[in-house]
Amino acid sequence: MGITMAMPNRESFDEEAPVIEAIRSGDRFAFAELLKRHDGWVRGVIYGVLGDRDCLDDVAQQAWTAFWLRITELRDARKWRPWLYRLTRNAAIDAGRDVTRRRGRSGSLPQDAAATDPAAAPEKSMVRDERQRDVLAAVQALPALYREPFVLRHLNGWSYRDISEAMGMPVDTVETRLVRARRFLRESLKDKVL
Repeated sequence: MGITMAMPNRESFDEEAPVIEAIRSGDRFAFAELLKRHDGWVRGVIYGVLGDRDCLDDVAQQAWTAFWLRITELRDARKWRPWLYRLTRNAAIDAGRDVTRRRGRSGSLPQDAAATDPAAAPEKSMVRDERQRDVLAAVQALPALYREPFVLRHLNGWSYRDISEAMGMPVDTVETRLVRARRFLRESLKDKVL
């Protein structure tokens, strides 16, 4: 008589769950490892909400700090991704309010010099840089409703299911928003990108 082992359900298994449990018990090295692995998509969420690169570092630091300080509030270690998504999104929304208030007081904020100064890029890559600026501007111009799932899918490589879970909406809604985002981008870039 052989022993059979039940395999964990792939959908319910999260390889980061042990790391999350270690962080819950105060392991700073586990936290540093999680941050290293997932800081890119956290920044993608921030960009998706704000459409602005200027405050990425500050907002990412706020989101990760909130994650560290509030990790004991997370009940299910497998749900860390949507939980971190919500912490990050809320930090970005708060930062957006701050930016709006500052713009109201000062008129405008300075733009990124590399994005506006053609001399900042080597001459042979100017065309590529111009295309990148056009695409970035088109993504920034998307309504946040479409920009957030677009960034999560196309810049961070999230699955529709991951986006659905993190944003708290049905997969069909994610698909619809991505289709509309792509349509907006095609329309806004039709005369600019080859």
